[in-house]
Amino acid sequence: MENQSLVADLVSWIKAKPRTYPEVMDAWKTSCPRLSIWEDTVQMGLVKRELGDGGTSIVTVTKKGEAFLQTLNDNPPA
Repeated sequence: MENQSLVADLVSWIKAKPRTYPEVMDAWKTSCPRLSIWEDTVQMGLVKRELGDGGTSIVTVTKKGEAFLQTLNDNPPA
């Protein structure tokens, strides 16, 4: 995966604490259409957006996302 380190950064950042969708979009926005880390991460099933208390959209790491991070921790890049 070309952007694996950016995907890992995003998933790790969200794992540290659930984030609101607007918070994620603000922190990870890009003006480069070729850099689609949010879309890639969602499409890979590593994070999900759910409706939280009070109707706020919350972004959390999925079990697949946790496994992805664990694999990276078990096999760090050379």
